[in-house]
Amino acid sequence: MNTIPGYAFRILFFGIAISNCTAQQTFPVNGIADSRHITYALTNAKIFVDYQSSIDSAALLVRDGKILEAGKNIAVPADAFVIDLKGKFIYPSFIDLDSDYGMPEAKKDRGEDRGPQFLSNKNGAYNWNEAIRPETNASSQFSADEKKAAELRKIGFGTVLTFQHDGIARGSSVLVTLGNGNENELVLREKAAANYSFNKGSSTQDYPSSLMGAIALLRQTYYDAQWYVAGGYKKEANLSLDAWNKLQTLPQIFEAGDKLNELRAAVLGNEFNVKYILKGNGDEYQRLDELKATGSSFIVPINFPAPLDVTDPYEALNVSLAAMKHWELAPANLAAMARAGLNFAITSAGLKDKKDFWKNIRKAMDNGLTQEQALKALTRTPAELLRVSSEVGSLKKGMLANFVITSKNIFDKDNVIYENWGSGKRYKVNDIDLKDIRGTYKLNVASDPVMKLKVFGEILSPEATIQDDTNKVKAVFTRSGTLVSIEYEMKRKPGREVVRLSGSVSDKEKTEMSGNGQLANGEWVSWSAVLDSAFTAEAKKDTTKPVISEGKITFPNSAYGWTELPKQKTVIIKNATVWTNEPEGILQNTDVVMADGKIKQIGKNLSFPNAEIVDGTGKHLTSGIIDEHSHIAISNGVNEGTQSVTSEVRIGDVLNSDDVNIYRQLAGGVTVSHLLHGSANTIGGQTQLIKLRWGLPPEKLKFEGWGGFIKFALGENVKQSNWGDRQTVRFPQTRMGVEQTIVDAFTRAKEYEAALKKYTATDSKTKTGLTPPRKDLELDALVEILNDKRFITCHSYVQSEINMLIRTADRIGFRVNTFTHILEGYKVADKMKKHGAGGSSFSDWWAYKYEVMEAIPHNGAIMHKVGITVAYNSDDGEMARRLNQEAAKAMKYGGVSEEDAWKFVTLNPAKLLHIDNRTGSIKEGKDADLVLWTNNPLSVYATVYRTYVDGICYYKYRDDQNMRVEIQKEKARIARKMIEAKNKGEKTEKPAESEDGLYHCIEEPMN
Repeated sequence: MNTIPGYAFRILFFGIAISNCTAQQTFPVNGIADSRHITYALTNAKIFVDYQSSIDSAALLVRDGKILEAGKNIAVPADAFVIDLKGKFIYPSFIDLDSDYGMPEAKKDRGEDRGPQFLSNKNGAYNWNEAIRPETNASSQFSADEKKAAELRKIGFGTVLTFQHDGIARGSSVLVTLGNGNENELVLREKAAANYSFNKGSSTQDYPSSLMGAIALLRQTYYDAQWYVAGGYKKEANLSLDAWNKLQTLPQIFEAGDKLNELRAAVLGNEFNVKYILKGNGDEYQRLDELKATGSSFIVPINFPAPLDVTDPYEALNVSLAAMKHWELAPANLAAMARAGLNFAITSAGLKDKKDFWKNIRKAMDNGLTQEQALKALTRTPAELLRVSSEVGSLKKGMLANFVITSKNIFDKDNVIYENWGSGKRYKVNDIDLKDIRGTYKLNVASDPVMKLKVFGEILSPEATIQDDTNKVKAVFTRSGTLVSIEYEMKRKPGREVVRLSGSVSDKEKTEMSGNGQLANGEWVSWSAVLDSAFTAEAKKDTTKPVISEGKITFPNSAYGWTELPKQKTVIIKNATVWTNEPEGILQNTDVVMADGKIKQIGKNLSFPNAEIVDGTGKHLTSGIIDEHSHIAISNGVNEGTQSVTSEVRIGDVLNSDDVNIYRQLAGGVTVSHLLHGSANTIGGQTQLIKLRWGLPPEKLKFEGWGGFIKFALGENVKQSNWGDRQTVRFPQTRMGVEQTIVDAFTRAKEYEAALKKYTATDSKTKTGLTPPRKDLELDALVEILNDKRFITCHSYVQSEINMLIRTADRIGFRVNTFTHILEGYKVADKMKKHGAGGSSFSDWWAYKYEVMEAIPHNGAIMHKVGITVAYNSDDGEMARRLNQEAAKAMKYGGVSEEDAWKFVTLNPAKLLHIDNRTGSIKEGKDADLVLWTNNPLSVYATVYRTYVDGICYYKYRDDQNMRVEIQKEKARIARKMIEAKNKGEKTEKPAESEDGLYHCIEEPMN
């Protein structure tokens, strides 16, 4: 056995390692080949074989880049080169599943004068949409980058999954080691995973322009890929679909973003029996139960948000409580996920400075993440997710020799990573003989009296103070290996204030530093420092670590969120004035019983077991307001305005359960909202009816058992009248083109349905060899309309266009369920009645653009008198909070009765939405969607006392007043913590204005 200690060994070892790793494979030899097979023995170390198993005083044998053995009492081969690592630690190197290491930057050049682009500009037989690029192979783009590799090795990573983060279907990623060899030697898996996102990236194509469009495009691509393998390849060559199908056997990684997008991606995956590995943004703690229910695994960043600079109280007003709470709670995210049993890997992605990696890991551990959980998330879990746990992530026989050598426990703040080995190749991070130079020294500078130099802080980047008999100052102390520099200002003598010293650490057993320096007057001097006492860490007053941050998670994790979700109860509202919206009319001094989410009894002097009693004396009880036309609670745009027909997109895919407008509208008595696509296209997207169940996740907002609707539009928005000079390409550009668009779409839908029926009716024997019709999500929705399974709500203004659509519908064979806006409905009410259409209008909006110049406030009353089912809607997040007052305007303009006016915002929209069997009136058996008002609901003096949805009280006036006080206290508490963090030297970010945009479709077609 040959043992070569010290510096001489390191030079010999490093040279041999390079020779061995560059042995000839398919590349020609330039020079002298070295084909020796060298065995290395790293002895006397504490070896972490995996995240949960360690061996003291053990040895690790490495040969040809692989691990021969790891353990105690191992026979070291006679020809092995031995490194004695007594007192040191060996860990498996880390694996990052979300990297762009070695990838080219994705460049997007749309051009200032570019008009709409409908199809892909990519040459070749590829997908019609540039954002779908599964044919992209990261291994063909990969170029090793030693500088970036060294940055990652420095913090402990040895393997990364890398790909170009560009597009919705991003192709395959490549698994590589962080070495400095030839790319062919660094690639572990040429195609390690398939990657997806909701972001179209560098695509210059218009579609998709919204989140719901991205989801629809992915859904359609899944169906297209199924069709392609089932015979579609006979109809067309599509290299993208071919590549897509070939990638489906790989791990599927979806860069979702926030917790709601993770839920959306999981829903999409479930539709196609795909279990995505979801990459989030660190807010998973806000929806742990729902995320766990997906059964997914996660890739979680640790790029915790910086504290906001809230020193200026006026600037602090722009900061949302949600942002403040996330700053406080984000470091506890990983621990919360671990406690909930979620499987996750940690990524360094998103860190502005990789130096923050260990600071944030330790911050997560201060908030409850254990060492074992952290190590697992950095080694075993990512290896298992990529199905390479037999090669990397542990230090077992036959696995790649990817490991790091450390001075102590790798999670210790004082730990130093000495070396990071990749495939048996040694990479130096810090000198393995690096001295810990922290301590108290006697400092001699020229003829000055002896001073006290105190070096403390971290081993690699220590801090220092210098003290004489009268002064103590902070010095700028810099260390690089054995070299040191010191700068300080000691105000004693003129010309000697600022002193700059440069020198080195001696290799003597007792630590000394010495060198030369320069005074402020330019005089050169010599200096030395001799260790007087070694550094000892100050004992912490409180050694216990908090399990979780001080703040509480709420649902949603924002202002007015619940610490505990409200529960369904049995409730009796006593002695109220009850507006039934039924033949019984308005009942005085009446009781209503709610139980199991339903209205159980209506009458006087009622009782019910275990019921909560609410005194309704002097108050008015109504069914909840139903907003037939709303755009609240929608993420990332209400318009997929890029094409004339986008019936494939679904508002239900992009519900935003965190939207505070849900709560605000509960405070206005709204219990049900119909969320519409915008009005940018002739045939827009599918709508979604929701109940305002504040605090519940998106899928639980949906109105169960509801028949679907879809948004159509007429007028200026559709033909892009006000979109600018470049938007003159997309058909239609005229009103007559709108009609043709509808005719063409339904003609295609009928042909599509006929093809489906023909294929279905074909006997199985004849079917063999036939290519099935391609499933078309756009046409599926139109076929549902033709079969009365989906209903139309149409954005409309002028009588000529309303007449056109009625005639077109009658000719083609479908019905317009609701004309929304319908501000010239008073002109065509007779035709609407004959067609069977209802009207959902504004009370008194007009003159906000040319096509509403002839609107009148009597419109709703006139349609009502003709016999049309009339509703008043908001189309606006603010107006929705005052729909009770909008209803009252029907009395002022047109003399509508009090009860009928109230039906404009309750029972009538329920009828238009086909849910009047469930809600819209107070009747036994209907849903307990009720509002208790302090006054007549049509009065400007009425405020909401309580709002119930499904018998659950989601709003109480008194609780609201208390919450407002608590919100201010909570913001003030967190602000103090942010200011404290700033004062301790943490970098802060300038507050940004809270994003609380409200969508509507009356003027801005792209909103």
